[in-house]
Amino acid sequence: MTRRPFTHLLATACLAAPLPLLAAAPAALDSDDETLARGAYLATASDCTACHTAPGGQSMAGGLEIASPLGAIIATNITPSKSHGIGDYSEADFARALRQGIRADGANLYPAMPYTAYAHLSDADIHALYVYFMEGVAPVDAPTAETALPFPMNLRVAMKGWNLLFHDAEPLEDDPERSAEWNRGRYLVEGPGHCSSCHTPRGFFMQERDDQALTGAQVGPWYAPDITPDVAAGIGSWRHDELVTYLRTGKLAKAQAAGSMAEAIEHSFQHLTEDDLGAIATYLEALPTAEPGSQTRSRFDHGEPGDELASFRGDGYAAGLSGDSRGAQLYSANCSSCHQADGSGTDDGYYPRLYQNGVLGDVNATNLIATILYGVDREVGDEHVFMPPFGEQPNAFNSLNNDDVAVLANYLLARFGETDDDGHPVLQVSAAEVQEIREGGPRSPLILLARIGLGVGVVVLALLGLWLIRRRKALRR
Repeated sequence: MTRRPFTHLLATACLAAPLPLLAAAPAALDSDDETLARGAYLATASDCTACHTAPGGQSMAGGLEIASPLGAIIATNITPSKSHGIGDYSEADFARALRQGIRADGANLYPAMPYTAYAHLSDADIHALYVYFMEGVAPVDAPTAETALPFPMNLRVAMKGWNLLFHDAEPLEDDPERSAEWNRGRYLVEGPGHCSSCHTPRGFFMQERDDQALTGAQVGPWYAPDITPDVAAGIGSWRHDELVTYLRTGKLAKAQAAGSMAEAIEHSFQHLTEDDLGAIATYLEALPTAEPGSQTRSRFDHGEPGDELASFRGDGYAAGLSGDSRGAQLYSANCSSCHQADGSGTDDGYYPRLYQNGVLGDVNATNLIATILYGVDREVGDEHVFMPPFGEQPNAFNSLNNDDVAVLANYLLARFGETDDDGHPVLQVSAAEVQEIREGGPRSPLILLARIGLGVGVVVLALLGLWLIRRRKALRR
């Protein structure tokens, strides 16, 4: 899904420069060019535009539907509009929203707005962001739809209890035992970059599992992979310069950014300074790894070039699709013109190779399915990387149904993915799994269980009330 590029002022100022802090709404904002530039850079580093700008919509005016396991959450208007945005927010209101997830009217935000990460921002950086949003963003006097999660998740008051259990609103402090680059990288990753919001698995109550930080998690129809230094499951096999290049371009021979990561690179990472990208890489490279899993071989080290064209050459189209070579024929008809018959891609990497590719060596097939269904659309610098979606257009000539996608995915996994000792693919894709990704990803059982819990609670209270009434009547006799 394409989103408008971030076209506001980009910073040239260093974020570490000291700025004055205002505790409440100032009579006149400190809106010098340096503060505006710093706020714009922070907004870019925080990737605000990816969520708060709908496709084809006005910048920061909201309206985008954000998929979650509990239902769609509508991004709000965060322009300085006084009628529909945050124009009436004081700086204290703004800081409370970023750090505690509480709106100016006292209602709680859902953690789809990553206040759990923005809480780590310094006072000076929150001030710069406030100045930027009030002075550097054009007000848009247009409403957005209301988020309407199913009952009981629509009761925002429940977030007060969630915050008490799971939210740490303390700003980060530098670790004196670490280098300035490491501390800078941690600040960007854990603060404005909010990497854990996507890459850290969630617990039953949708809280981040800190004991498994950045080890990979489902995000709507996509899977944010392990980005720890684990050599097998994570990015431990990447060189420092490869990680910096990927953050800047979204493109390596073994990994191509798609989905939310493509948006993050398009709207955020490509605009950061080389020093900041290097600091992020340094911090990620120093992370602890999780307990070793079943994966013992790097997810970027599977498969080899090869094709099965001979298996259906000479057959009619219908005959090829009905036989054992159906996956190979689907690949030949839909993929080989770009990725080549043997999966080697193009020499310049614009169309990536499919063997030794992280998507086909990952612990699940989510991103393979999502890439086939939704394609890739990423603009970095002067390059527009595009792969058409094969599942979003039911009347298009190149659309594939769930069974087609499953067959094609299984062919790709068998030919270019991880296989066992007998040469069989480790992963298998079903049409039902494709439908789940087509519908926006796995849903959480939390809504059903919460309703059951509330129902049980009502019954218990009713029975308790009945018992008290009968007991009182008995005592009167």
